[in-house]
Amino acid sequence: MASVRFDSATLVYPGAEIPAVDRLNLEIRDGEFMVLVGPSGCGKSTSLRMLAGLEEVDEGNIFVGDRDVTSLRARDRDIAMVFQNYALYPHMTVSENMAFALRMAKTPRNRRDERVGEAARLLDIMELLARKPKALSGGQRQRVAMGRAIVRQPQVFCMDEPLSNLDAKLRVSTRTQIVSLQSRLEITTVYVTHDQVEAMTMGDRVAVMNGGILQQVDTPMALYHRPVNMFVAGFMGSPAMNLLQATLHGDGAHIGDAVVQISPATRSRVTGDIMVGLRPEDWRQAGPGESGLAVEVVLIEELGSDAYMYGTIMENGSAREIVVKLDRHSRFDKGETVRLTTDPTAMHVFDKAGGERLSGRD
Repeated sequence: MASVRFDSATLVYPGAEIPAVDRLNLEIRDGEFMVLVGPSGCGKSTSLRMLAGLEEVDEGNIFVGDRDVTSLRARDRDIAMVFQNYALYPHMTVSENMAFALRMAKTPRNRRDERVGEAARLLDIMELLARKPKALSGGQRQRVAMGRAIVRQPQVFCMDEPLSNLDAKLRVSTRTQIVSLQSRLEITTVYVTHDQVEAMTMGDRVAVMNGGILQQVDTPMALYHRPVNMFVAGFMGSPAMNLLQATLHGDGAHIGDAVVQISPATRSRVTGDIMVGLRPEDWRQAGPGESGLAVEVVLIEELGSDAYMYGTIMENGSAREIVVKLDRHSRFDKGETVRLTTDPTAMHVFDKAGGERLSGRD
């Protein structure tokens, strides 16, 4: 086991005008489960491939423990990779697939069999060892790919969207298994996904990337409650945070025809136009005499234990969609207009030009 450190690591693909990964500085602790998350093209998979030695670093360095691995070949880094498509050899049995790297390393046969058996028992795939990949389900292939990584006993696991080919139900159960397995093995793990729900539920910490640049790294709950900018605020959370234009008048933020008070400390930081961020669960129906935001109900989405209202507000003369989590006692009809308000402490204020957070829930 070992820590991992990216030190201003940069990669520019030939012919590209901007770096795919731009001066990435990130420290991953020994035994930590770190998730890299972001939209397609944000640099998360490239960062993982740089760590694994599958992409060359143009500038900066990458360390595994105290060892600078920047110029080492992939096979010399003691890192095991789990790919999106599992990359199993179709002509080999499960047992042969799992033992392949050990055979290439000339590990004695009895030791290979011992390690494969240990990993198979850990993953509950003993009965699959004689099968070939074509006879396995997607979830079983994913566990075999995990087993092939485990038998190597690497210092670091790298996982590149390993659940993307599974159906929704299997993804939920498998991500729980991966987290439990990583916790037992205590092997430093770097996991890439575009799914922020996976990121929130799996990572000890989460690194959010956009445009090749690391935006924020923190625990899932810190990212949710204290996003550093509008990108992180809008990306983390499902449904996403509502981001609305607002104007300042005195100590209040005017959102449409509603006014929400903001603190003097926040007011003192505002130098230009602002955006206000509110999570779907932070809205409530305005009471008698309260100023509220007029929302026209478009759709009620019933999800069993939860329900969400999708509505529109008027923002600078045009309709803007917002999402509101309803409590179990709220009942609205399509086309109805309701007035909503919020607790000022739940409101996030962002600089509209730069996107940075000026206040929010602490």
